[in-house]
Amino acid sequence: MIYEKGNSHSQMTNGIVYLVGAGVGGTKYLTRQAERLITTAEVLVYDALVEPELLNLVPSSCSIVNMGKRGGLPSSSQQDIDRALVDYCRQGKKVVRLKSGDPLIFGRANEEIAALQEAGCSFELVAGISSVLAAPLFAGISLTDKDLSSCFAVASGHDPDALDWEALSKIDTIVILMAGRVLGKIIAKLLPRKSATTPVAIVRNCASDDQQIWIGNLDNIVAKTDGISLSPCVIIIGEVIKLRTMPSATPLPLTGKTILVTRAAERASDFTNLLEARGAKVLEMPALEIVPPSSWLLLDRAIENLNEFNWLILTSANAVTYFFDRLLHSSKDSRALAHLKIAVVGKKTASVLRTYHLNPDFIPPNFVADSLSINFPETLTDLQILFPRVETGGREVLVKELSKSGATVVEVPAYQSTLPAKMDDRVWLALQQKQIDIITFASSKTVRNFFSLLNNSIEKNNNISSTKELLARLKIASIGPETAKTCQELFDRVDIEAKDYTLEGLTAEIVSYFS
Repeated sequence: MIYEKGNSHSQMTNGIVYLVGAGVGGTKYLTRQAERLITTAEVLVYDALVEPELLNLVPSSCSIVNMGKRGGLPSSSQQDIDRALVDYCRQGKKVVRLKSGDPLIFGRANEEIAALQEAGCSFELVAGISSVLAAPLFAGISLTDKDLSSCFAVASGHDPDALDWEALSKIDTIVILMAGRVLGKIIAKLLPRKSATTPVAIVRNCASDDQQIWIGNLDNIVAKTDGISLSPCVIIIGEVIKLRTMPSATPLPLTGKTILVTRAAERASDFTNLLEARGAKVLEMPALEIVPPSSWLLLDRAIENLNEFNWLILTSANAVTYFFDRLLHSSKDSRALAHLKIAVVGKKTASVLRTYHLNPDFIPPNFVADSLSINFPETLTDLQILFPRVETGGREVLVKELSKSGATVVEVPAYQSTLPAKMDDRVWLALQQKQIDIITFASSKTVRNFFSLLNNSIEKNNNISSTKELLARLKIASIGPETAKTCQELFDRVDIEAKDYTLEGLTAEIVSYFS
């Protein structure tokens, strides 16, 4: 439902603000509507309680604005937030105002709605799963029961003195949000009004990998949590907690593990899906960016003279994509390759080739380029081979071996892989806070680029002395021997190496390591 203030058309803008509930637990419990809006947003305005992994969904062209609003830390004023939403909307932007949980449950959305209405801005409300319901569920607590809880009440712990504790104490089950810092005061309000043995449950970071639960009674829960930072948490009070049950299903093999994927942005999602399906939490930080070559001249010339070649070699999915894009640009299609045989390296490269309705004539038994020259299916003498490849770096051994055996290899730049400007701030913070368990590399270039980005970040932070110190806790995983060699060269170790040089193989090896 889109709401518009009843102003004249001249006062309206083409922009719109979506007040979106981020729910709980990152992407796992995000609604499909919320995901669609985040992935197409032009401006994202979010609060600190929103799970960082949701920011991975934001398009690169989107402006991201952090408003803070975590208890005890610097935050923007509500007036500043209202003003920002109105200003971006008046610029004609598609604005997503992302709030933890549901936007209309203790989210101060009414003030933002009032500001938007006053300014004549269109807005839409998008529901999210509130921790009011999710935290008890993930703690195995039913808020209602035919015998123990016929009703429940929800309160904010922001100002305990403002609540009617006499009335609340008569409710079967009480759920209190934003109360981690005032637990002692809440207990003091309830003890004169309820039995000291009334059960209490505290759920911190509900639905996330680091969710924690404390169970006690009104007379001992403060002692049980003494010295522990509870925020952000949900407090549940009532006899129904006695019925608590936990799921009996076996957790997925990578549950509780946070894995950093360093692949190029357009190739990261496949690997992320494989890891998430096994329970991992994934951070994506492209260590290289794929862009067109500095000039199309050599590739265009080769495409015009395809009849001179016997074989086409494609060693990556990027090479396939850029080659065929340029083939179409030259007003040709796959029929122009009818006389050519095609060799590819890797299952992924073969899979992308098949999207153009072509099957490779040869895939080497080991999914590395060097295996291609060793196992080539026919005599190389006098063969003319076209090799569209990355503009700089990589595959020199392949060209040398093919040429040594008598082939003429014409190398043409089809794309470039470049170093990103800087390390993603979220990944840098996660590394500093020792939140990452595994870092994965799918090529030697991603290893070198990550090493450069890491050292650049270290140089700007005097509190970190070396890469060895920063990476001491986590495990380094490589997709194959060449990548592992580079890991050894730069990091002095590799902890996990795939036996099958594919993303599936690397995933299986990570699972095996932690089993």
